[in-house]
Amino acid sequence: MIIVKIIGGLGNQLFQYALGRNLALMNNTELKLDISGFKTYKLHKYGLHHFKIIEKFATREDLHCIKMPSSRLRNFFIDINCSITGNKQIFYKKEPRDYIFDLNFFKYPNDLYLEGYWQSEKYFKNVEDIIRQEFSLKKEPDAPNALMAENILESDAISVHVRRGDYVANPLTYNHHGVCSLEYYHKAIDCMVKKISDPHFYFFSDDPAWVKKNLVVDYPHTYVTHNQTIKNYSDLWLMSLCKHHIIANSSFSWWGAWLSTNPEKMVIAPKKWVNNPHIETRDLFPEAWHTI
Repeated sequence: MIIVKIIGGLGNQLFQYALGRNLALMNNTELKLDISGFKTYKLHKYGLHHFKIIEKFATREDLHCIKMPSSRLRNFFIDINCSITGNKQIFYKKEPRDYIFDLNFFKYPNDLYLEGYWQSEKYFKNVEDIIRQEFSLKKEPDAPNALMAENILESDAISVHVRRGDYVANPLTYNHHGVCSLEYYHKAIDCMVKKISDPHFYFFSDDPAWVKKNLVVDYPHTYVTHNQTIKNYSDLWLMSLCKHHIIANSSFSWWGAWLSTNPEKMVIAPKKWVNNPHIETRDLFPEAWHTI
């Protein structure tokens, strides 16, 4: 059995599920989700139930079977080749500021509890078709989203995601992530209009009022505001329908771009993903994406 701790915003939850799903498939075993952290976590809500995932939750009995490492080794993988006795599961925690792909991933055993943030397609690229299918929405879109989707599909749509929210309001989050500058967005838009002959920009943000006031463009554009945070999964779906993408330093818009099926899509991402210049993020971006 593979158990993955699901926590964070929707983008991080998608990364966590994708990693666990691949590992369960590789080991021909069951995947269960531990969502117990949302009892006390206030920033975001569990959101994977909106997708066609295989949704099985870890029970209290399942969680009792976790073999916790000693405090000295708590943040490192323990006995990767060990034999597991009884129903005990090895515990592995990946540091949240570690964006490097773990080369030991394909050696993980099939009794494992995983905690952390796994922001790289390398953890599930080999099962890409399965992940894409399971990350489609369960329910048909409501009327406003169906109409917006129709408009997007009829144009050379470019999604532009502006992440503010907790990146601005929470001092700890701001110190780690920061926010993308207006200069970044204007450079990215300039890059797009040089490549796309008839662009239509669709702006998505958790702070649409700020975007309308500060990010003004001279090209056809639409501010997508009807879903708000409570229906962010619909925004993610609409973003994925766009032909090209300008993303923020956010796992949410990362998925909006990755889930796009346009084989010729152009994706622009911020080279500065976090404030700390010593944190390596090379495994975060698919090879075809551009960073500026």
